[in-house]
Amino acid sequence: MTLPTSEPLSSSGFGLPPARRRRSRRVILPGEEDERATFLKDLAHTVTPSIDFFIFTLLSALVLGAAILFDSPALYVLAALLAPFMAPFIGLGLATIVGSISFFVQEMGSLLVGSLITFGCGAAFGLLSKVLPISGITQAAYHVTLNWPNFLLLTLGAVLTTYLLLRAPTQRPLVASVAIAYEIYLPVGVAGFGLTGNVLGLFPGGLVVFLVHLGWSALVIAITLAVMGLRPATLLGYGLTTTIVLICIAALITIGGFGTALGTNVALPTPLPSQTPTITQTPTVTMTPTLTLTPLPSSTPTMTLIPTDTPTVTFTPEPTLVQAIVEAPEEYGGAVIRQKPSFDAAVVVSISNGTIVYVFPDTYVANNITWAHVRLADHREGWLVRDLIATATPAGPTLVK
Repeated sequence: MTLPTSEPLSSSGFGLPPARRRRSRRVILPGEEDERATFLKDLAHTVTPSIDFFIFTLLSALVLGAAILFDSPALYVLAALLAPFMAPFIGLGLATIVGSISFFVQEMGSLLVGSLITFGCGAAFGLLSKVLPISGITQAAYHVTLNWPNFLLLTLGAVLTTYLLLRAPTQRPLVASVAIAYEIYLPVGVAGFGLTGNVLGLFPGGLVVFLVHLGWSALVIAITLAVMGLRPATLLGYGLTTTIVLICIAALITIGGFGTALGTNVALPTPLPSQTPTITQTPTVTMTPTLTLTPLPSSTPTMTLIPTDTPTVTFTPEPTLVQAIVEAPEEYGGAVIRQKPSFDAAVVVSISNGTIVYVFPDTYVANNITWAHVRLADHREGWLVRDLIATATPAGPTLVK
């Protein structure tokens, strides 16, 4: 007696040829249309953020703010471990596959809210740094620079998270998602800290790194989905993919241009020539004809009224100032000018490598560390570790060791 033709075969693959059974085990995505629709529905449900996503984002952002304030590598790692499953990143890629605008807007909104929470907590701790002195910016400076190890970690995290999620749509690969959180949340939190804490280089550098990593992770996730067999089925899906790329490029160009005008020192050489004419103008050559044209009173030739004594008192430090350039190690990316020659003193400003400073002749030595009294082009003064600067012009032998 034969089975009815309408009876389905066993899903276990019993009775299939060996080659077909092995091929069915290797296939991750279901082949039937109904099963594929159920698979995508389960996957969409898994990557839809819940209230836990925002709660754990807030908790992670608070720990991140403390990590920046105390410059603690362990707290940076803890902040990434406390971060939630980065569902919106996979959701953006899945929205291009499904071709749903509402699902795309939902995932993009969740991503923006989570990033704003992290940015806001970083900004709050930046305000707190004005009351509590920061320990340093060594770790923070690392997260606002683009480098290959960060790109490699982000790529591995995006690929593994997407692959493991496709293998088990109802389970969230939290361990692999930590790599995405480390490369996405940490730069945006550091950017918020730099904005309110007046630490140059952290903002908008952190936003630039955030956008670059965001665009790169979206691209890697889309490529991984395509390799695994999930490709946009409609023109709308391809349009959403193009929209993600264009938004990241436009935001990167905008913030990158703003950062060049705000955080870099390209415009620093312009005030330097203006300082030189002012020093040469101080002898006031125009005053000498007045002395020769009006020789009548005896009081005019008196040396007390000649302005040569006054500029010499006012500008006596100027001829002795030495023009130097900041050359800190690459891992630091810059140096910190403090109000007093001590690591416990308040931070005046953080400057990047290549910044030109003017060095006073007075120095201060404490704990075998020599501090130099420096002035910026905007006339702000402070103390800087002398080993982090190098003489830019041969006019000053003051810094020669």
